[in-house]
Amino acid sequence: MRLIELPLHYGKTPPWLFRRMVKLANCIVGIIIEEFGERELIVRLSDPIFFQALSNILGFDWNSSGSTTVLTAVLKEVLNSRDWDIKVAGGKGVNALKTPEEIRMLAEKIDADADELIKISRLSAKIDNVALQDGYDLYHHTIFFTRKEWCVVQQGMNVQSRLARRYHLTSLDCQNIITQRIEREVLNLISNKSRECRKVILDIVRDGEFRRFKLPKRIDWKALERAYNLQPESFEDLLLIRGIGKSAMRALALIAELVYNTPYDRMDPAKFCFALGGKDGVPYPVDIKTYDEVIDFLKNVLSQKKLDEFRSIYERLVQVQASLRSGSP
Repeated sequence: MRLIELPLHYGKTPPWLFRRMVKLANCIVGIIIEEFGERELIVRLSDPIFFQALSNILGFDWNSSGSTTVLTAVLKEVLNSRDWDIKVAGGKGVNALKTPEEIRMLAEKIDADADELIKISRLSAKIDNVALQDGYDLYHHTIFFTRKEWCVVQQGMNVQSRLARRYHLTSLDCQNIITQRIEREVLNLISNKSRECRKVILDIVRDGEFRRFKLPKRIDWKALERAYNLQPESFEDLLLIRGIGKSAMRALALIAELVYNTPYDRMDPAKFCFALGGKDGVPYPVDIKTYDEVIDFLKNVLSQKKLDEFRSIYERLVQVQASLRSGSP
Protein backbone atom coordinates (compact mmCIF):
# COMPACT_ATOMS: atom_id res chain seq x y z
CA MET A 1 0.00 0.00 0.00
CA ARG A 2 1.11 3.57 -0.71
CA LEU A 3 -0.28 6.90 0.45
CA ILE A 4 0.08 10.62 -0.16
CA GLU A 5 -1.50 13.43 1.91
CA LEU A 6 -2.92 16.69 0.53
CA PRO A 7 -4.70 19.82 1.82
CA LEU A 8 -8.48 19.46 1.56
CA HIS A 9 -9.77 21.73 -1.21
CA TYR A 10 -13.31 22.22 -2.51
CA GLY A 11 -14.57 23.38 -5.90
CA LYS A 12 -14.78 22.06 -9.45
CA THR A 13 -12.44 21.94 -12.42
CA PRO A 14 -13.47 24.40 -15.17
CA PRO A 15 -14.88 22.55 -18.23
CA TRP A 16 -12.30 24.15 -20.55
CA LEU A 17 -9.48 22.71 -18.43
CA PHE A 18 -11.07 19.29 -17.92
CA ARG A 19 -11.49 18.85 -21.68
CA ARG A 20 -7.83 19.61 -22.22
CA MET A 21 -6.80 17.34 -19.36
CA VAL A 22 -8.64 14.49 -21.07
CA LYS A 23 -6.90 15.18 -24.38
CA LEU A 24 -3.45 15.45 -22.85
CA ALA A 25 -3.96 12.41 -20.60
CA ASN A 26 -5.10 10.43 -23.64
CA CYS A 27 -1.77 11.23 -25.30
CA ILE A 28 0.43 10.45 -22.29
CA VAL A 29 -1.44 7.29 -21.34
CA GLY A 30 -1.47 6.21 -24.97
CA ILE A 31 2.31 6.53 -25.21
CA ILE A 32 2.86 4.49 -22.04
CA ILE A 33 0.51 1.72 -23.17
CA GLU A 34 1.76 1.62 -26.76
CA GLU A 35 5.41 1.46 -25.72
CA PHE A 36 5.32 -0.44 -22.43
CA GLY A 37 1.88 -2.08 -22.13
CA GLU A 38 -1.08 -1.86 -19.76
CA ARG A 39 0.82 -3.48 -16.90
CA GLU A 40 3.34 -0.64 -16.89
CA LEU A 41 0.53 1.89 -16.53
CA ILE A 42 -0.74 -0.03 -13.47
CA VAL A 43 2.80 0.06 -12.05
CA ARG A 44 3.04 3.82 -12.51
CA LEU A 45 -0.43 4.63 -11.20
CA SER A 46 0.34 2.62 -8.07
CA ASP A 47 3.17 5.06 -7.35
CA PRO A 48 1.69 8.09 -5.53
CA ILE A 49 4.54 10.29 -6.73
CA PHE A 50 4.00 9.45 -10.40
CA PHE A 51 0.25 9.87 -9.88
CA GLN A 52 0.81 13.34 -8.40
CA ALA A 53 3.29 14.29 -11.10
CA LEU A 54 0.82 13.26 -13.81
CA SER A 55 -1.86 15.40 -12.17
CA ASN A 56 0.54 18.36 -12.15
CA ILE A 57 1.52 17.79 -15.77
CA LEU A 58 -2.16 17.99 -16.68
CA GLY A 59 -2.47 21.34 -14.94
CA PHE A 60 -3.90 20.60 -11.52
CA ASP A 61 -2.73 22.16 -8.25
CA TRP A 62 0.38 20.45 -6.91
CA ASN A 63 -0.96 20.15 -3.36
CA SER A 64 -4.75 19.90 -3.78
CA SER A 65 -6.95 17.02 -2.63
CA GLY A 66 -8.86 17.56 -5.87
CA SER A 67 -5.91 16.23 -7.84
CA THR A 68 -7.04 12.72 -6.88
CA THR A 69 -10.70 13.00 -7.78
CA VAL A 70 -10.11 14.97 -10.96
CA LEU A 71 -7.27 12.83 -12.28
CA THR A 72 -9.16 9.59 -11.67
CA ALA A 73 -12.18 11.09 -13.45
CA VAL A 74 -9.95 12.07 -16.38
CA LEU A 75 -8.34 8.63 -16.55
CA LYS A 76 -11.72 6.95 -16.28
CA GLU A 77 -12.99 8.86 -19.29
CA VAL A 78 -9.83 8.10 -21.26
CA LEU A 79 -9.36 4.41 -20.44
CA ASN A 80 -12.98 3.29 -20.55
CA SER A 81 -13.52 4.88 -23.97
CA ARG A 82 -10.61 3.05 -25.63
CA ASP A 83 -10.01 -0.57 -26.66
CA TRP A 84 -7.09 -0.99 -24.26
CA ASP A 85 -7.16 -3.91 -21.83
CA ILE A 86 -7.19 -1.66 -18.77
CA LYS A 87 -10.35 -0.22 -17.23
CA VAL A 88 -11.41 2.00 -14.32
CA ALA A 89 -14.37 1.63 -11.95
CA GLY A 90 -15.57 3.77 -9.06
CA GLY A 91 -15.12 7.43 -8.19
CA LYS A 92 -16.17 9.98 -5.59
CA GLY A 93 -19.16 9.72 -3.26
CA VAL A 94 -22.13 8.05 -4.95
CA ASN A 95 -19.93 6.87 -7.81
CA ALA A 96 -17.83 4.90 -5.33
CA LEU A 97 -20.95 2.94 -4.36
CA LYS A 98 -21.44 1.94 -7.99
CA THR A 99 -18.01 0.28 -8.15
CA PRO A 100 -19.23 -3.37 -8.05
CA GLU A 101 -21.70 -2.96 -10.92
CA GLU A 102 -19.14 -1.00 -12.95
CA ILE A 103 -16.55 -3.72 -12.37
CA ARG A 104 -18.93 -6.38 -13.68
CA MET A 105 -19.69 -4.40 -16.82
CA LEU A 106 -16.07 -3.48 -17.57
CA ALA A 107 -14.50 -6.81 -16.57
CA GLU A 108 -16.61 -8.56 -19.18
CA LYS A 109 -15.08 -6.39 -21.90
CA ILE A 110 -11.53 -7.54 -21.13
CA ASP A 111 -12.36 -11.03 -19.83
CA ALA A 112 -11.28 -10.27 -16.25
CA ASP A 113 -12.55 -12.01 -13.09
CA ALA A 114 -15.30 -9.66 -11.88
CA ASP A 115 -15.98 -11.51 -8.62
CA GLU A 116 -12.31 -11.41 -7.60
CA LEU A 117 -12.02 -7.72 -8.49
CA ILE A 118 -15.13 -6.87 -6.47
CA LYS A 119 -13.65 -8.73 -3.50
CA ILE A 120 -10.39 -6.78 -3.90
CA SER A 121 -12.33 -3.52 -4.11
CA ARG A 122 -14.28 -4.24 -0.91
CA LEU A 123 -11.21 -5.46 0.96
CA SER A 124 -9.20 -2.39 -0.06
CA ALA A 125 -11.86 -0.11 1.40
CA LYS A 126 -11.84 -2.07 4.67
CA ILE A 127 -8.04 -2.04 4.87
CA ASP A 128 -7.81 1.75 4.61
CA ASN A 129 -10.85 2.51 6.75
CA VAL A 130 -10.93 -0.26 9.39
CA ALA A 131 -7.59 -2.10 9.58
CA LEU A 132 -5.80 1.26 9.37
CA GLN A 133 -7.52 3.94 11.46
CA ASP A 134 -5.58 7.17 11.03
CA GLY A 135 -8.33 9.78 11.38
CA TYR A 136 -9.22 9.99 7.67
CA ASP A 137 -12.62 8.78 6.43
CA LEU A 138 -12.78 7.44 2.88
CA TYR A 139 -14.93 9.32 0.38
CA HIS A 140 -13.29 8.33 -2.90
CA HIS A 141 -12.61 4.82 -4.25
CA THR A 142 -11.34 3.84 -7.69
CA ILE A 143 -9.90 0.60 -9.03
CA PHE A 144 -7.75 0.33 -12.17
CA PHE A 145 -7.48 -3.21 -13.50
CA THR A 146 -6.28 -5.44 -16.33
CA ARG A 147 -6.87 -9.18 -16.62
CA LYS A 148 -4.13 -9.91 -14.09
CA GLU A 149 -3.12 -6.72 -12.27
CA TRP A 150 -4.95 -4.05 -10.32
CA CYS A 151 -4.39 -0.80 -8.45
CA VAL A 152 -6.84 0.76 -6.00
CA VAL A 153 -6.67 4.53 -5.47
CA GLN A 154 -8.66 5.83 -2.50
CA GLN A 155 -8.86 9.10 -0.63
CA GLY A 156 -9.98 9.97 2.88
CA MET A 157 -10.59 13.29 4.57
CA ASN A 158 -9.95 14.68 8.04
CA VAL A 159 -12.37 17.59 8.37
CA GLN A 160 -10.75 18.89 11.59
CA SER A 161 -7.26 19.21 10.10
CA ARG A 162 -8.60 20.06 6.62
CA LEU A 163 -6.33 17.44 5.08
CA ALA A 164 -6.92 14.60 2.67
CA ARG A 165 -4.92 11.37 2.31
CA ARG A 166 -4.60 9.30 -0.83
CA TYR A 167 -4.03 5.57 -0.51
CA HIS A 168 -2.57 3.36 -3.25
CA LEU A 169 -3.02 -0.40 -2.92
CA THR A 170 -1.73 -2.66 -5.66
CA SER A 171 -1.19 -6.26 -6.65
CA LEU A 172 2.38 -5.44 -7.73
CA ASP A 173 4.37 -4.38 -4.66
CA CYS A 174 4.56 -4.11 -0.89
CA GLN A 175 3.59 -1.30 1.48
CA ASN A 176 5.19 2.09 0.86
CA ILE A 177 3.46 5.21 2.15
CA ILE A 178 4.28 8.87 1.51
CA THR A 179 2.69 11.88 3.21
CA GLN A 180 3.19 15.44 4.45
CA ARG A 181 2.09 14.97 8.06
CA ILE A 182 2.72 12.08 10.42
CA GLU A 183 -0.11 11.39 12.88
CA ARG A 184 1.02 10.89 16.46
CA GLU A 185 -0.87 7.65 17.04
CA VAL A 186 -3.01 5.43 14.84
CA LEU A 187 -4.49 1.93 14.90
CA ASN A 188 -2.22 0.21 12.40
CA LEU A 189 -3.25 -3.42 11.97
CA ILE A 190 -1.72 -3.63 8.49
CA SER A 191 1.80 -3.47 9.94
CA ASN A 192 4.03 -6.53 10.26
CA LYS A 193 4.38 -5.53 13.93
CA SER A 194 0.63 -6.20 14.34
CA ARG A 195 0.83 -9.76 12.99
CA GLU A 196 0.28 -11.43 16.37
CA CYS A 197 -2.46 -8.96 17.24
CA ARG A 198 -4.30 -9.87 14.02
CA LYS A 199 -4.07 -13.57 14.92
CA VAL A 200 -5.43 -12.97 18.41
CA ILE A 201 -8.28 -10.79 17.10
CA LEU A 202 -9.27 -13.63 14.77
CA ASP A 203 -9.15 -16.13 17.66
CA ILE A 204 -11.27 -13.82 19.85
CA VAL A 205 -13.96 -13.70 17.17
CA ARG A 206 -13.82 -17.40 16.28
CA ASP A 207 -14.00 -18.47 19.93
CA GLY A 208 -16.75 -15.97 20.80
CA GLU A 209 -14.53 -14.44 23.51
CA PHE A 210 -15.85 -10.94 22.79
CA ARG A 211 -19.05 -11.89 24.68
CA ARG A 212 -17.10 -11.80 27.95
CA PHE A 213 -16.27 -8.12 27.68
CA LYS A 214 -18.30 -4.94 28.09
CA LEU A 215 -17.88 -3.27 24.71
CA PRO A 216 -19.16 0.16 23.58
CA LYS A 217 -22.84 0.26 22.61
CA ARG A 218 -22.05 1.67 19.16
CA ILE A 219 -20.43 -1.61 18.14
CA ASP A 220 -22.51 -3.73 15.75
CA TRP A 221 -23.07 -6.82 17.90
CA LYS A 222 -24.95 -8.54 15.10
CA ALA A 223 -21.86 -8.24 12.92
CA LEU A 224 -19.71 -9.86 15.63
CA GLU A 225 -22.24 -12.66 16.04
CA ARG A 226 -22.28 -13.08 12.27
CA ALA A 227 -18.51 -13.30 12.27
CA TYR A 228 -18.61 -15.94 15.03
CA ASN A 229 -21.14 -18.01 13.08
CA LEU A 230 -19.15 -17.70 9.84
CA GLN A 231 -15.85 -18.67 11.51
CA PRO A 232 -13.60 -16.61 9.20
CA GLU A 233 -10.37 -18.39 8.26
CA SER A 234 -8.25 -15.26 7.93
CA PHE A 235 -8.07 -11.65 9.09
CA GLU A 236 -8.96 -10.61 5.53
CA ASP A 237 -12.14 -12.72 5.70
CA LEU A 238 -13.02 -11.01 8.98
CA LEU A 239 -12.61 -7.56 7.41
CA LEU A 240 -14.95 -8.52 4.56
CA ILE A 241 -17.83 -9.39 6.90
CA ARG A 242 -20.47 -6.72 6.55
CA GLY A 243 -20.80 -4.59 9.68
CA ILE A 244 -17.28 -5.12 10.99
CA GLY A 245 -16.33 -1.46 11.24
CA LYS A 246 -13.96 0.88 13.02
CA SER A 247 -15.45 0.59 16.51
CA ALA A 248 -15.58 -3.20 16.52
CA MET A 249 -12.02 -3.53 15.22
CA ARG A 250 -10.66 -1.02 17.70
CA ALA A 251 -12.40 -2.84 20.59
CA LEU A 252 -11.02 -6.21 19.45
CA ALA A 253 -7.52 -4.76 19.14
CA LEU A 254 -7.71 -3.32 22.67
CA ILE A 255 -8.88 -6.68 24.05
CA ALA A 256 -6.00 -8.41 22.27
CA GLU A 257 -3.54 -5.98 23.86
CA LEU A 258 -4.95 -5.64 27.37
CA VAL A 259 -5.99 -9.24 27.98
CA TYR A 260 -3.70 -11.29 25.78
CA ASN A 261 -0.65 -8.99 25.74
CA THR A 262 -0.43 -8.70 21.96
CA PRO A 263 -0.11 -4.96 21.24
CA TYR A 264 -0.87 -3.46 17.86
CA ASP A 265 1.38 -1.04 15.98
CA ARG A 266 0.57 2.58 16.83
CA MET A 267 2.95 4.17 14.35
CA ASP A 268 1.57 6.01 11.35
CA PRO A 269 2.68 3.99 8.29
CA ALA A 270 3.10 7.21 6.29
CA LYS A 271 6.53 8.58 5.20
CA PHE A 272 7.51 11.86 4.29
CA CYS A 273 5.38 20.34 -9.92
CA PHE A 274 4.30 22.04 -12.41
CA ALA A 275 4.40 21.94 -16.23
CA LEU A 276 1.43 23.84 -17.65
CA GLY A 277 0.19 25.90 -14.71
CA GLY A 278 -2.60 25.24 -12.22
CA LYS A 279 -6.32 25.88 -12.37
CA ASP A 280 -6.21 28.32 -9.42
CA GLY A 281 -3.32 30.23 -10.93
CA VAL A 282 -0.68 28.55 -8.76
CA PRO A 283 2.18 28.79 -9.52
CA TYR A 284 0.78 30.56 -12.58
CA PRO A 285 -2.42 30.41 -14.70
CA VAL A 286 -2.82 27.60 -17.21
CA ASP A 287 -1.28 28.61 -20.55
CA ILE A 288 -4.02 27.47 -22.95
CA LYS A 289 -1.97 28.04 -26.10
CA THR A 290 0.94 25.96 -24.81
CA TYR A 291 -1.46 23.35 -23.43
CA ASP A 292 -3.04 22.86 -26.86
CA GLU A 293 0.38 22.76 -28.52
CA VAL A 294 1.48 20.00 -26.14
CA ILE A 295 -1.67 18.00 -26.94
CA ASP A 296 -1.01 18.32 -30.69
CA PHE A 297 2.63 17.40 -30.24
CA LEU A 298 1.84 14.26 -28.25
CA LYS A 299 -0.79 13.22 -30.77
CA ASN A 300 1.91 13.34 -33.43
CA VAL A 301 4.21 11.29 -31.22
CA LEU A 302 1.53 8.62 -30.92
CA SER A 303 0.69 8.50 -34.61
CA GLN A 304 4.30 8.68 -35.88
CA LYS A 305 6.03 7.03 -32.88
CA LYS A 306 8.69 9.76 -32.76
CA LEU A 307 10.15 8.45 -29.52
CA ASP A 308 13.12 10.79 -29.58
CA GLU A 309 10.75 13.75 -29.52
CA PHE A 310 8.65 12.14 -26.82
CA ARG A 311 11.68 11.58 -24.60
CA SER A 312 11.88 15.26 -23.67
CA ILE A 313 8.26 15.24 -22.47
CA TYR A 314 8.80 12.01 -20.57
CA GLU A 315 11.97 13.34 -18.96
CA ARG A 316 10.03 16.41 -17.81
CA LEU A 317 7.51 14.12 -16.11
CA VAL A 318 10.37 12.26 -14.42
CA GLN A 319 11.84 15.58 -13.24
CA VAL A 320 8.51 16.57 -11.70
CA GLN A 321 8.32 13.17 -10.04
CA ALA A 322 11.85 13.59 -8.64
CA SER A 323 11.10 17.07 -7.29
CA LEU A 324 8.10 15.71 -5.41
CA ARG A 325 10.20 12.93 -3.92
CA SER A 326 12.69 15.53 -2.66
CA GLY A 327 9.88 17.49 -1.05
CA SER A 328 10.25 20.66 -3.13
CA PRO A 329 7.38 21.99 -5.32
